[in-house]
Amino acid sequence: MTTLRSQLAAMPLVARFVVVGSTSALVVGGLVGLVLGLIAYPATAWFAVVEVGIPAGVLGAVGGLLVGGVVVAVRKITHHR
Repeated sequence: MTTLRSQLAAMPLVARFVVVGSTSALVVGGLVGLVLGLIAYPATAWFAVVEVGIPAGVLGAVGGLLVGGVVVAVRKITHHR
C-alpha cells in the first residue's frame, strides 16, 4: 500500500502542482460555498458547495498548471548554465 505522499512524489512535477492546486482550491471553494449557501438559503446549501467548489477547483488546476510550468521552465534554464 502506498501513501498519498509517495504517490504525489512519483508524479511529474507539473501534474503534482495541478493535483495539489485543484484539490486545495476545491476544498476551500466548497467550504466557502457551504457558508454562503447557509447564509443565503439553508435548504439548498449543498448546491452552493458544488456551484462554488467546482469552478474553484478548475481555477486551482489552471493555477497549478501555470505555476508548475514556470517551475519546470526555471529549472531547465538554471540547469543549462
